[in-house]
Amino acid sequence: MKQLDFKEFYRADRDVCLRAVLASVGDRQLAEDLVAEAFTRAWTGWAKVSRHPAPRAWVVRTALNTCVSWWRRRRREVALAADHEVCGPAATDAALDPALLNALRRLPRRQREVVAFRVFLDLDTAATAKGLGIAPGTVTAHLARAVAALRGELVSVPEQEDRS
Repeated sequence: MKQLDFKEFYRADRDVCLRAVLASVGDRQLAEDLVAEAFTRAWTGWAKVSRHPAPRAWVVRTALNTCVSWWRRRRREVALAADHEVCGPAATDAALDPALLNALRRLPRRQREVVAFRVFLDLDTAATAKGLGIAPGTVTAHLARAVAALRGELVSVPEQEDRS
């Protein structure tokens, strides 16, 4: 029974989790690796993860934590230039508009994470706060800032024509 439940979870939620992680890290290959690692960890701890109030959030949070761990390990191994971006070049993905993905990459990390949880995982403020380990008010503030920044970048206001 354990295996069937996990298979159903994996089939139903893999793409959603991948899009959420992709929105947060901005690199398709890295996102795929992180999600694969997170689902592997979910499988090994399925008894606990299956009882989690938001298993998708658990997978995404695990993927993002893994990214941080990999980055820290890599940072110790290779000295990075000050202007180096850990996430790598912009990725294209059929499920995400490249302009949106590029705009998300320019957001601060915490804002990207909030957008991933609130928009891509469709979690409420309380679940997002719990998943990210921050206060609900902080989630709301980060989401508002992220939406304002994305709106400023992605929404073009047509210039009014002079009708003199």
